[in-house]
Amino acid sequence: PLEMDYTLGGYGARMNKPSMGIHDDIWAKALVLDDGDKKYAIVTLDILGLPPNVKPQVIEQLNQEGWTEENIMFLPSHSHASLEMFALNDKNIFGIAPIGIFQPQLLDYLVNSLADLIKSADQNLKPVRIGSLSKQIDGLNRNRRGESFIDNFLTVTRIDHINGKPMTVLVNWTGHPTIMDEHDMHVSGGWPGYLQRELESHIAEGVVAMYYNGPVGDQSVIAGNAGSHYEKAEKYGRTMAVKALNVYKDIKTEEKIKFNYNYKIIQLPNREAHPDFMETGGKEYGLDKEKIMILLDQVFPEQTSIGACRLGDLLIVGAPGELIAELGLNIKDKLKARGVKYPAIGGLANQWISYILSENAYNRGGYETSASFYGKDLGKVIVKSMMETALPLIEE
Repeated sequence: PLEMDYTLGGYGARMNKPSMGIHDDIWAKALVLDDGDKKYAIVTLDILGLPPNVKPQVIEQLNQEGWTEENIMFLPSHSHASLEMFALNDKNIFGIAPIGIFQPQLLDYLVNSLADLIKSADQNLKPVRIGSLSKQIDGLNRNRRGESFIDNFLTVTRIDHINGKPMTVLVNWTGHPTIMDEHDMHVSGGWPGYLQRELESHIAEGVVAMYYNGPVGDQSVIAGNAGSHYEKAEKYGRTMAVKALNVYKDIKTEEKIKFNYNYKIIQLPNREAHPDFMETGGKEYGLDKEKIMILLDQVFPEQTSIGACRLGDLLIVGAPGELIAELGLNIKDKLKARGVKYPAIGGLANQWISYILSENAYNRGGYETSASFYGKDLGKVIVKSMMETALPLIEE
């Protein structure tokens, strides 16, 4: 509801000004999978990201109905024209406009909506057939740091009813939804929102399209000219929908597939701001050296979690932040070498802790390091933990 006066996330220059209207609806969508022995929920959201407090509060609302931290994966799209992440963080007591001001009413609304969504999806389950396929797509995303690492794998998962009628399609493609900038003050799902709507229109029959981002830390989209930013996002989303549809049509589904999940809690390195922070993030977000240290101690967690889910030939492993493509591609290559046909990184899974960089990328500096808050070893720790979480799903 616009009367909540919520701000849009992703740009400190918005100065916590409330959204001026709704350009297009934003959605949360849940897919619940249950084999009679275990169940798992994949939830996609057309928002910037989630702070660490949201998922535990959703679990609490679910009233112990078989749901735990372990068997739910939240996958925000990272839209920069949607809800501000820090407005949802109940440890954000600072009232600093550029980083976003905590809104308890907005947090309660989101938590209750997500809990109701999962409860609804968990009812009246139907038997399905599942299949996945991946294809490399050139010329539609790039490395914004000028490096050679580009995750240009479009991975599509098709979930049909037993009679062949479409039910759900999952789309994994990597790129920042930043076509809208700080001057665009209307709510939008960005190009991922357009992708999902267009794909649902093409496939029809009531199908639900769900988008999740990849190792997006240094990946931008390559969008052509098309008038306003919203029109540009629409054009790009429609283009990606056609690409996804072409992959979708070639997918062969199966009734009996391997289905399992894994979950791991990990200790994070010590929290610290990058030496160049004051020249980048400090300026954008109105923070000095003293304020950033207080913010790190108060808002950023000492530990995080990694989740992974296997659906037949697809293996999604979550990254709790903005993993760069160099690290994401490294994980994918390792999983492929172990026999996974279609590995996918679920970017910003469950919670956003910061940008997740390799040691070399961290030492290079640049914008991404201004929001990387666990030192040069964070990438190494996260990659190791992602592999340790994913491997049991291969070796079973």
